[in-house]
Amino acid sequence: MASMTTTANVQAARRSLEGLALGDAFGERWFPLFRDSGTVYDKILARRVPEEPHWPWTDDTAMARGIMRVLDEHGEIRQTPLANSFSMIFMADQARGYGSGMHELLPQLMEDASAWPVLTRRLFGGEGSLGNGAAMRVAPLGAWFSADLEQVVVQAELSARVTHAHPQGVAGAVAVAVAAALSVRGELSMRSVAERTPGGPVRDGLLRAADVPLTAEPRQAAELLGSGYRIRADDTVPFALWTATRHPDDLEAALWSTAEGLGDVDTTCAITGGIVAARTGVGAMPGEWLERRESLA
Repeated sequence: MASMTTTANVQAARRSLEGLALGDAFGERWFPLFRDSGTVYDKILARRVPEEPHWPWTDDTAMARGIMRVLDEHGEIRQTPLANSFSMIFMADQARGYGSGMHELLPQLMEDASAWPVLTRRLFGGEGSLGNGAAMRVAPLGAWFSADLEQVVVQAELSARVTHAHPQGVAGAVAVAVAAALSVRGELSMRSVAERTPGGPVRDGLLRAADVPLTAEPRQAAELLGSGYRIRADDTVPFALWTATRHPDDLEAALWSTAEGLGDVDTTCAITGGIVAARTGVGAMPGEWLERRESLA
């Protein structure tokens, strides 16, 4: 049984979701410019806010909302209701940038959500997904259970396995959830996250990230750690956590630094945003960002 939920936990999870959605929507704005990576990088360095008047969020936020629905209803992760939540959200709006694995899995879960253990293991030739999808959506869960780090790990694993059967897909989710919990507690560090992350490439990446000075340029860190170009958890999570650790009390600076890494920038910014905002909220962000970001209502 999960730990008792407090009002403070729920508020931290709401803050995290708001930051995740803001990072997701902000990061997504850069993709149309990637045909000329030099131009987009220059714009990011110059801190030129994306010009579009409306910033929709993607599947990162859609699936995070699915997690929040289950937590609001049950106070813990229940896997078949979560599978049902994910599939219903997907079927209602499939144009959110879901990856190929979710386009295969989620329609099948709509037919039978209880079949998730079998269906999820069939993905990618029977290996299961080691992608960054379970990591990108999980920060609000970490904030929700932040009073109990053991529960953070357990609940993150439960949430990940509904779609990601590969151990490294699960490890990515654990790392992000633990980082969000530590952010709420004011205890965020790369090594503290690594200590609670299952062994393998994700944990190895976190330990490499712990040795990258926080004074390094974000693009240099991204070159060392990866920034999601391969859409794998181990190629995404370490850099996103590094930028969150670099700016634990400044959401705007954290998101700009994350964007400098390019790569899967909506997902890295969603992860960083969910971690940092679990502590800070979004109240200090520029008004134009908050006005342009698609509502969560």
